Amino acid sequence: MGLNLEDKKAVVAEVSAELVKAQTIALAEYRGIAVGDLTALRRKAREAGVYLRVLKNTLMRRAVAGTSFAGLSGEMVGPLIYGISADPVAAARVLNDFAKGNDKIVLKAAAHDGKVLDKVGAQALASIPGREELLAKLLGVMQAPVSGFAGALAALAKQREEAVA
Repeated sequence: MGLNLEDKKAVVAEVSAELVKAQTIALAEYRGIAVGDLTALRRKAREAGVYLRVLKNTLMRRAVAGTSFAGLSGEMVGPLIYGISADPVAAARVLNDFAKGNDKIVLKAAAHDGKVLDKVGAQALASIPGREELLAKLLGVMQAPVSGFAGALAALAKQREEAVA
């Protein structure tokens, strides 16, 4: 049973509210996916903070109209599942990672920072480390000189103790 006009307006308003907070939209084509697989995808998306929605393309085009994601309208053809996230890479990563293990889902495109990315660009976006991973790497780089200096001081102190003894 289709949605009536009021339901459609409510759906567009809900998606528009998510788009206001979003940095990235990723879309993937799905054909013949099992309900259990779709449930698993939704669970992974929820854990990653990604708003995931299967939606009529016409409703999604209305939701993105006038936003920085409007350029993605040309890619909205066929049965699509949309991932929307405030994290710049989470939506693309969730769909791309799931597509690696399930041939029924194919990452098709993404939009980030006002730019539309094709399939290759969306996959490249998905491969960028997440914020937490980047912060951990930065912390490791910042700690390396300090721990190296501390190690050198400890070695120097040990040498002096050995020389005195």
